[in-house]
Amino acid sequence: MTDEPFDTPARPSLAAQDELSVIGIRCRGHHGVFDHERRDGQTFVVDLTLGVDIGPAAASDDLRDTIDYGTLVAEVVAAVERDPVDLIETLAERIAAVCLLDARVEWARISLHKPEAPIDATFDDVRLTITRHRPHAGKGEGHR
Repeated sequence: MTDEPFDTPARPSLAAQDELSVIGIRCRGHHGVFDHERRDGQTFVVDLTLGVDIGPAAASDDLRDTIDYGTLVAEVVAAVERDPVDLIETLAERIAAVCLLDARVEWARISLHKPEAPIDATFDDVRLTITRHRPHAGKGEGHR
């Protein structure tokens, strides 16, 4: 084992291993391919996991140095509640885009649940999970 610090060029940064999760965000949306889904709406549940470097916030103990998950959740709820789309795939991409607006988020894993999906069978849930990564063109750009 060496005595070199974690963030030297000889070792990869551990920042991508830090994860912030918010699980079970309940929203009401009017998404789906059927008229009754658009008209009546239904519950959608969102689980977010974000790859972030918590080092600056841990060192400063300042909310400005981390992801304000209260604000993020409000933005995710707003994304689900606006502009109906046909597919949960489209909605999951929209949610991932909201999460990646903050340049400190390296990647976002979104699980979108549609527990009231119109399926003619007994089931617990329909879940789509996607992971999206930030392009590394302008690392260190700051945050929104």
